[in-house]
Amino acid sequence: MKEEKTIARIKFVAAFFMLLSVVLLARLFQKQIIEGKSYIAEAKSQQQFSKIELPERGKIYFHDSNENLLGSYAMAYDTKSFALFVIPKNLKDKHLVASKLASFTGTSEMDVYNQINNDKSYLPALKKGLNYDDADKIEALDLTGVYVLPEYKRYYPESEFSSQLLGFVDNEGNGKYGFEGFYDKELQGSAGKVTGEQDTLGRMINLLSEDSPKNGTSYLLSVDRSVNFYMYQQLRQAMQDYQAESAMAVAVDIKTGKVIGMASLPSFDPNNFSQYANNNQTELFKNPVISTAYEPGSIFKPIIVASGLDTGKITPDSGSTFGASVDVQGFTIHTAENKAFGAEKIGDILKHSDNVGMVWVGQQVGSQIMDQYIQKFGFKDKTGIDLSGEGVGIIQPLKNWGQIGQATMSFGQGISVTPIQLVMAYAALANNGNMMKPEIVDKILKDDGTTSGVDPVPVGKIISDQTADEIKQMLIGVVEEGYGKKAGVKGFWVAGKTGTAQLVDPATGKYTEGIFNHSFAGYAPADDPKFAMIVELNKPKNAKFAESSAAPVWGSIASYLLNYYYRIAPNR
Repeated sequence: MKEEKTIARIKFVAAFFMLLSVVLLARLFQKQIIEGKSYIAEAKSQQQFSKIELPERGKIYFHDSNENLLGSYAMAYDTKSFALFVIPKNLKDKHLVASKLASFTGTSEMDVYNQINNDKSYLPALKKGLNYDDADKIEALDLTGVYVLPEYKRYYPESEFSSQLLGFVDNEGNGKYGFEGFYDKELQGSAGKVTGEQDTLGRMINLLSEDSPKNGTSYLLSVDRSVNFYMYQQLRQAMQDYQAESAMAVAVDIKTGKVIGMASLPSFDPNNFSQYANNNQTELFKNPVISTAYEPGSIFKPIIVASGLDTGKITPDSGSTFGASVDVQGFTIHTAENKAFGAEKIGDILKHSDNVGMVWVGQQVGSQIMDQYIQKFGFKDKTGIDLSGEGVGIIQPLKNWGQIGQATMSFGQGISVTPIQLVMAYAALANNGNMMKPEIVDKILKDDGTTSGVDPVPVGKIISDQTADEIKQMLIGVVEEGYGKKAGVKGFWVAGKTGTAQLVDPATGKYTEGIFNHSFAGYAPADDPKFAMIVELNKPKNAKFAESSAAPVWGSIASYLLNYYYRIAPNR
């Protein structure tokens, strides 16, 4: 009996251990085979680490021609600082980490502990903008799961000067508006990644892979810093002198289409863009040179005259006798000062800026040809300039013109265009009828050290050499004998046209009495043109016509261009 009990116990123990073995084998199978991959992944996550290395955004340079020195000047570049990151699941002692890092974050130890007291594999940066000294001190603490990574912040050394041309980089590192927005992808570059193995103390013991960051492409713009600064100063002074609400100017090289200067006011400080966004001032981010369409007024008259000359509908000797007003389709159109100029040829009509005479010119040319040349001069399409936010004007369909539409468009009302469209049209007049695409990049500077230039892009021949020469002689007459005298530059021939355009009240859709835009468009030196430029002042209060406001500003900037940028010797 005793032996039977012993045998039974042995069998029970054997069965128990057999069952236990089966359970252990099943558990081992579950852990090694079924859940093995997840455990391997977890082990690797504890043994391996990866670190993202951010690229440096490309720089933006202006040319800098100053005192006979031709160089470049960085208008936008990254400044390096550091960000503090913590991976909570890798921390050994969270209370210790909180106590060590609190002084660097500018918060209390408890605040830091509350943020890291979890098992997350990612947290936003505990602190950004750390300097080199603080970064070194944190690194010296040698805390597992604590990382100090470099970060870059965009900096604009010239503040609000040229801000609407440059744009800015937002808090997420994305380029917005202007050049930053247009070339955002190229400027950004691509991040790098370092992967390695670490010991239980978080020290790297083996480098597994390393992909170096690729810094963004840098660009040397065709814009000259000295020219742009002079423009900026002249526009700022003009806004004060004439109490204008805004002002802008743009100058392009007629042979290449490259932008030499582009400035606008009021502007903003791109280093503090968020303040403007918070104050609902985002309209300041737009560049009016490329985005704002307006009725050009009399600076549009040479375009209509050119279309008539080029098609033979008129000649320089064409003309008639005109009164102080003319009735068109039930509307009465007056000259600017309700003055009759009598017998005039085409050059006289431009010289006197005679709206009544231009109505007659429009009738000789005809709506269909006017529409065709408005298209040829590029007013129905964007220019394609490499800046973010380009707009386009409003040109009514030909079928909607009627006689009154033809009449008002002949002197630049009832049609809206952008300043960049206008300056490129004038550049074509100056360049023997050859139109170029506007460009703002002169050289592309790759991160690998290679450099490439940007070739000029011809758009096409839009008027004949003869037409261009005839227009030139007429526009010289405007500056020498007409309303453009104050745009003249001593020692040089200048060709150009004033424009005083009445503004429409958006609420009523009607023109507002006494509210105008003043502008001057032209090119110089007229006998061998180098640049075309437009200056526009919005709603000036201390000048009645553009001849007393925009024209002298244009003349001052043109003098700087001729004497200090192109350095041309006077020839008259």
